[in-house]
Amino acid sequence: MPLEEKERIIIPDENGEEHLFEVLFTFDVDETAQSYVAVVPAEQKEDEEVEVFAFRYEEKQNDDDLALYHIESDEEWDMVEEVLNTIAENEDLQE
Repeated sequence: MPLEEKERIIIPDENGEEHLFEVLFTFDVDETAQSYVAVVPAEQKEDEEVEVFAFRYEEKQNDDDLALYHIESDEEWDMVEEVLNTIAENEDLQE
């Protein structure tokens, strides 16, 4: 049985350097009609604590690309953290 290939995306930083990330999951918020993606760096050591990054995104019309936006408001961060915590708790229960 082949291992499930994780989706990967390249995200440039503020200096224009590109970094490879693995997509953990995406989710939509019906109340705001916004979409979000949670990613982790693809290159990390097994024993390192994983830093999760989250972005609001929009799919581009004629492309496979995503337009990523930083989450800036505290309310938006609180909502994203709540979703991340809920998903993490569910994964812990399944292990």
